Amino acid sequence: MDFTTLPNTDIKISKICLGTMTFGNQNTEVEAHSQLDYAMERGINFIDTAEMYPIGGNEHIFGSTERHIGSWIKKSGKRDEIVLATKIAGPNRGMGYIRQPLDFSKKSITEAVELSLKNLQTDYIDLYQMHWPERIMNMFQKRGVQELDTKWQDNIFDVLTVFDGLIKEGKIKHIGVSNENPWGVMRFLMESEKHGLPRIASIQNPYSLLNRLYEVGLSEITMRENVALLAYSPLAFGVLTGKHLNGFVKNSRLDLFRNFVRYTNDNCTKATKLYKELAEANGLTLVQMAMAYVYQQQFVTSTIIGATSMEQLNENIDAFDVKLSAEIVAEIEKIQELIPNPAP
Repeated sequence: MDFTTLPNTDIKISKICLGTMTFGNQNTEVEAHSQLDYAMERGINFIDTAEMYPIGGNEHIFGSTERHIGSWIKKSGKRDEIVLATKIAGPNRGMGYIRQPLDFSKKSITEAVELSLKNLQTDYIDLYQMHWPERIMNMFQKRGVQELDTKWQDNIFDVLTVFDGLIKEGKIKHIGVSNENPWGVMRFLMESEKHGLPRIASIQNPYSLLNRLYEVGLSEITMRENVALLAYSPLAFGVLTGKHLNGFVKNSRLDLFRNFVRYTNDNCTKATKLYKELAEANGLTLVQMAMAYVYQQQFVTSTIIGATSMEQLNENIDAFDVKLSAEIVAEIEKIQELIPNPAP
């Protein structure tokens, strides 16, 4: 397993991060524990979760992902061997059952951190992330900002001040953003530098063969400013396994949660077919090629993988041993030019 350092920290993280959003819905507590055990056996020390998980959640299973991780931490006694990341949910996503109001006020952040600490059965969180911005912006199937969210008032200084207090209390160690754009990243960096407040160590955004929008603007900013990209959905909700080309596989994520349509449009299907043909022509599986492409990008610090079965988890981890030749990468670029970023 390859390791790197989370920027501007002394924390060593594996280049593969175990995503856990299936724990508590698609995966039972026993299965979650098995995945965590196996990930550690393979050298993964970086675990990512969120207060809103599991995916497809509701008020009845809200927080069960963190609770499953917490029971594993208590049982295994391996808290000090892992780097644990979680997130606070933002507004505008129809999840009012989490708390009211759903914002990044001092009250909300404090309540969210305390609940995550309780669920995870830990005294501290290594990386605490804002799951998405408070303001309405281009994310989740939107390519750009058409109009400004005039209701949102810039409160980034206040948010960082709250995090500063929580860091001084020892409840969180470092902070990050998620589903952010270049303006948001720079605002957080500017405010932290200007006022001596905590600096974001990371950004967690989608990055895959079907969504390379991160390359436009964000990649240069984060490389120059030394902010880690934690790339999520490298297999595009399983689309880049090729298994859905003839229709959704029964009981798969896309079958169970039909409202997740980011990766299911016609252009995604067309691009996936071309990528699959390219992989197979070069003696690779589509999973191997898709994972390897993300893994070997200079601006990717760690790649977040998730699975519902141990077989999938093993295949995903193994795929990182593949190194793509310059010739294969050149062919990938041709497909990207033909069907650019079909899954914003």
